[in-house]
Amino acid sequence: MRLFASALAAGLIALASPAAAQSFPSRAITMIVPFAAGGTTDIIARIVSEHMSRTLGQSIVVENVGGAGGTTGSTRVARATPDGYTLIMGNMGTHSASVGLYPNLAYDPRTDFEPIMNAAGTPMMIAAHKDFPASTLQEMIALIRANPGRYNYGHGGVGSTSHLTCVFFHHLVGAPVQHVPFRGSGPALAALLGKQLDYVCDQTVTIVPQLANLKTYVVATPSRLGVAPDVPTSAEAGLPVFQVVGWNAMFAPKGTPREIIERLNAAGRAALADESVRKRLLELGCEIPDAAGQTPEALGAHVRAEVEKWTPVIKAAGVTAGN
Repeated sequence: MRLFASALAAGLIALASPAAAQSFPSRAITMIVPFAAGGTTDIIARIVSEHMSRTLGQSIVVENVGGAGGTTGSTRVARATPDGYTLIMGNMGTHSASVGLYPNLAYDPRTDFEPIMNAAGTPMMIAAHKDFPASTLQEMIALIRANPGRYNYGHGGVGSTSHLTCVFFHHLVGAPVQHVPFRGSGPALAALLGKQLDYVCDQTVTIVPQLANLKTYVVATPSRLGVAPDVPTSAEAGLPVFQVVGWNAMFAPKGTPREIIERLNAAGRAALADESVRKRLLELGCEIPDAAGQTPEALGAHVRAEVEKWTPVIKAAGVTAGN
């Protein structure tokens, strides 16, 4: 009897799924941002979800769930009901580097999520407060090497993009520096502007609006940015191997029906095709994926490649979630 009941229930769910997908969405959607408000991932999520909500005909409510380098919010979404009503805007830290950083990670970004769409790439920059005693990247490197442990940097939590970029930078230059974790890059930037921190390694979305209030030493890309033409590239600054571009992407829990993923992807692509959305993202220094890079399949492949890229870097640097 129990077997019959279980089979009947499974059959009813299977029959209901196409109907549920066709009527999706019938209520508000929650978009988890696994960091505090005001940081890069939060800003991108709000810009993209605002347009998506108009396409879908339902509001998308952005909820900030910070903690543990973004893995707290990511775990919550991985365990959520796979019905399309709980999504996450993850990033390089939460959905690739976390594998190498957290030995007991509660999810696997390669298998516990349904990829929806890569929303925006974000070149990384290094910026200090206005009174930091270095005028160039090479002067900065010499300063922190000569004063081990004296200076500090802030980031959006262990495993966040801002943390990993500085880990990579310090590994390259061989300089021990104190790190101060926050619950997002927004609070870290506020501390930098208040001179409670010496510098940050963060994404263009966070740094570009504050260029006039910071000393910005380098952008970790091969070419200068149109929104920050005076900031030298890694090669120009004398550290050509320092190349990092972050990314921010939408995911749903594993098992979310394909029809719903396609509906969300279509709404996301419509947002990235909108001129006002593109303008806002480009003005913040974002790189918008091309059409081929906006598919769920492209995002899934990108996540797998990024896990393979960052895991050895993290191990070589000797960094764990407890560092």
